[in-house]
Amino acid sequence: MTDIKVELEHIKRFVPENQTDKFNAKIASTFKTIYSRTGAGNDFLGWVDLPSSITAEFIKDIKEKAEELRKKSEIFVVVGIGGSYLGARAVIEALTNHFSQMVETGSPKIIYAGHNMSEDYMSDLISLLDKKEYSMTVISKSGTTTEPAVAFRILKNHIEKKYGKEEARKRIVAITDKVKGALKVLSDSEGYKTYVVPDDVGGRYSVLTPVGLLPIAVAGVDIEKLVAGAQLMEKYCIDNQNENNEAAKYAVARQTLYHAGKTNEILVNYEPRLCYFSEWWKQLYGESEGKDGKGIFPASVTFTTDLHSMGQYIQEGLRNLMETVISVENPANEVRIPEDSVNLDQMNYIAGRRLNEVNQTAEKATILAHVDGGVPNIRIVVPRIDACVMGQLIYFFEIGCALSGYMLEVNPFNQPGVEAYKKNMFALLGKPGYEELRSKLEKR
Repeated sequence: MTDIKVELEHIKRFVPENQTDKFNAKIASTFKTIYSRTGAGNDFLGWVDLPSSITAEFIKDIKEKAEELRKKSEIFVVVGIGGSYLGARAVIEALTNHFSQMVETGSPKIIYAGHNMSEDYMSDLISLLDKKEYSMTVISKSGTTTEPAVAFRILKNHIEKKYGKEEARKRIVAITDKVKGALKVLSDSEGYKTYVVPDDVGGRYSVLTPVGLLPIAVAGVDIEKLVAGAQLMEKYCIDNQNENNEAAKYAVARQTLYHAGKTNEILVNYEPRLCYFSEWWKQLYGESEGKDGKGIFPASVTFTTDLHSMGQYIQEGLRNLMETVISVENPANEVRIPEDSVNLDQMNYIAGRRLNEVNQTAEKATILAHVDGGVPNIRIVVPRIDACVMGQLIYFFEIGCALSGYMLEVNPFNQPGVEAYKKNMFALLGKPGYEELRSKLEKR
């Protein structure tokens, strides 16, 4: 069983039934393609049985290293870009205090670097690290991806000057390739503690490897429960390789809507702590499906906040939109709306009610309004936000993405388009070997 339920009541009026049946008929064979690893990109399907392959000894090692880093750090810097940081950040922000950067939680503050090339950002970060005890992890298979490589070069220089090379080595953890690459060579020569990014797991599917688990553990999140949730969803999917599988329902619904002209999918949450989960989801689906001139464009909003900015467009703009709502049934805390004797804001009619009741009513009202405006809604219902549910959601969206990508007839596990900007950047910066391209670009 799984805690995740997919409700499709609000897409029925937008798609003919025979269209859904066409995709449902492909589900069993698509599951087989995934689990037998016979489809395109099958050399990057290591995430499929990743949860069940995680051992107690591995978890123990991660937790022990995390605790060592926690004891000596006020700040823990995660150096990485894309899948090398988004999954960790998604889980950390979902499962820690909304204001963890401002309140004492007993865990280091998690700061991110190598995900942009802003000079002002790096300058502010260095100024902060001058005053704080810190350690860091650098995450890169190759060690030559420009953004994290540049950031790590700067931060390595800083941490060695601050602590000396011997102590700096103890404060740096490298998560990289098992045998090759610049970061692996450097780690071996410097004696850094290292963890392996599995060869058969792409970055956007890597949150349940050390890429995600180490930063998540340093943040104080229970990684055993996170992994247990993913294991639960893995078993559920293996046992239910049919059209009634919740992840399959989601994949079929979005492909059916895509073929009915709904080319943009908006992931909606009503809990701000899920904002970075949406960012992880956007990378997962954008890189997996956006190729060969195909794919659903992934976007995201946080309601009710964005109803006051994007709500107008969603309600009455171009009708190529679908929404997928992550609906959380139970918050972790209770806040009630007080009575006010003056009642100038005219809110006494909801006095005494829980704030969550108002939030859930806003969700229902918005779904109905958007459906009436021509936007189909898929609803993904979870009982709460905790480590186990987050583990389930991670695997749910990963398997849903693989199913959807194969039904779209693309390779869900490569990202050839990512290289285009890199080649241009290397050429314009004067990297050796790119002279001819540089000449062409400069003429433009």
